[in-house]
Amino acid sequence: MTRLSGLKEYLRENYNNSIFDKAISSKEFWDISLHEHRTIKARVLENQKYDIKVKIDDKVEEIIPKVHIKFLCLSEMSASVTPLLKVDNKVKKLKLSPILAPSKRYYVKNKSLFPLMKEKTVVFFTLLEGEIIRGIISELTIYDITIYMKGGIPLTILRHSIYDLRDKKGRCFLKSFQQNSKDWQKSELFVHPDNSSG
Repeated sequence: MTRLSGLKEYLRENYNNSIFDKAISSKEFWDISLHEHRTIKARVLENQKYDIKVKIDDKVEEIIPKVHIKFLCLSEMSASVTPLLKVDNKVKKLKLSPILAPSKRYYVKNKSLFPLMKEKTVVFFTLLEGEIIRGIISELTIYDITIYMKGGIPLTILRHSIYDLRDKKGRCFLKSFQQNSKDWQKSELFVHPDNSSG
């Protein structure tokens, strides 16, 4: 059976982690980017199944559906993040809404993400509203992907907000493309059937 060395172990340890649990335990303010180009500065109070409860600017409490969240970072980092964000105007003009049905989303397989993370490949995430986020993947879980942007600035993308993922050469890593291309088989982490015994 073919596999990626280390993937199973990584997912066992990290896959069920959540950036929202991390945000709660930090007790810090986070800048949370929502659809319709709204950004809130808030503390995360509760991580519910489909929503989070936040306290905005330490005043107003609000329930935010997770599917409306595109990405988030510590508020103290936001001034550094903003200049690094680019926009694909063609995607922006599509005016895409949050995709409620998981089967309809632009999915990226863990088999694609894990080698990109381990090999520290510079990647470009394009989100549903056109934001382009460049960086190196540092963590991945079932719901989110954390990347280090230029200068080592951490930012976490919600997987449901992804429209496209490419490397510097423009190679696509969406499931729809990789089903046939299987780029993970080109990784040094890929274990061939004849080498997987023992």
